[in-house]
Amino acid sequence: MQHREKFTKVEIDRIIEMAWEDRTPFDAIEFQFGTPEDEVIKIMRAELKRSSFNLWRKRVQSGPSQKHRKKRDPEMDRFKSSRQKTISNNKISKR
Repeated sequence: MQHREKFTKVEIDRIIEMAWEDRTPFDAIEFQFGTPEDEVIKIMRAELKRSSFNLWRKRVQSGPSQKHRKKRDPEMDRFKSSRQKTISNNKISKR
């Protein structure tokens, strides 16, 4: 796979983790890793079990998605929840 050459295992794991989080928009993943939404979907498809990928896609596509900045609640302007613990290996500076 092309993404395996581009990213380390730790970076792939972080992309998957960010994609799985409901409140993390695709814009945040692209900002941090330079990976657009279509490439994130390819990574998820390649790295997850088929059933896990299907569950994730269903969640992302259902209802008022929070993964797409244009569709989310305007009051939600952060990349992460204020209750989320700090995550190691995060390239975005922490407060």
